[in-house]
Amino acid sequence: MIVDAHQHFWNLDTVEYPWLTPESGVLYRTYAPADLAPELRAAGVDRTVLVQAADSLAETDAMLAHADANPFIAGVVGWIDLTDPAEAAAALDRYRRHPAFAGVRHLIHEEQDPDWLVRDGVLESLGLLAAAGLAFDVVSLLPRHLDHVVTVAERHPGLKLVVDHLSKPRIRDHEWEPWATKIATAASYPNVFAKVSGLVTEADHERWTVEDLRPYVDYAVERFGPERLMFGSDWPVVLRASDYRTVFQVTHALLGGTDVEQVFGGTAVRVYGLDQEVREPS
Repeated sequence: MIVDAHQHFWNLDTVEYPWLTPESGVLYRTYAPADLAPELRAAGVDRTVLVQAADSLAETDAMLAHADANPFIAGVVGWIDLTDPAEAAAALDRYRRHPAFAGVRHLIHEEQDPDWLVRDGVLESLGLLAAAGLAFDVVSLLPRHLDHVVTVAERHPGLKLVVDHLSKPRIRDHEWEPWATKIATAASYPNVFAKVSGLVTEADHERWTVEDLRPYVDYAVERFGPERLMFGSDWPVVLRASDYRTVFQVTHALLGGTDVEQVFGGTAVRVYGLDQEVREPS
């Protein structure tokens, strides 16, 4: 089973996405399952993990509704309020009943507080995720965010932490440090995983090449191993710099010397507890 472990949908008429504005260009429109399905068929992708793009319960509800209606969605990484452990516990009690609910994410890179992830209430709520066997996706941007991944990994060794987009290395400027040191430190914890996703949008949108991406992907394979890496298209965000099939093919080529069955499916199945049986639409 080939899994795209990171894609999004959004409907500008039904859910509020504060970061999406007319200046967002190609992204400033509604993207629905019907837009992605032909891309999946053309690339040979069987299932996806749908990831939140707004910090709201309305977004989580909308994603689970998509999963009910579209069997290709194997898992949903939603949002709950992690700042209030009581609220988080109540939300988890509700959402865990849905077979597609696989994890939680918060747009920490949009927070003014760079230390949001290590607030006392958030750390307590992350313990609830660990106890529930759910994953937490970390959309990190600052080097400090990777420091906090280490803090959380030590605090909750049973929590599956997933670093989205390899923590957004500065590929456009060919920067290596401090990303390399900090991602290596995070990777030294066995409960930390990472997504080979969102890289072309960190490169030059107009002139990126495969060789621009290669050092970062090779280093990730070296540090995490294929059993802790997973492919993600980051569609439709990827449309800023490329298209679905190109990103799929380029990522597959970059990982050709490793265990692609893990990166393109096995890791996601294990981390998110994905059901490999295709569900009928509700």
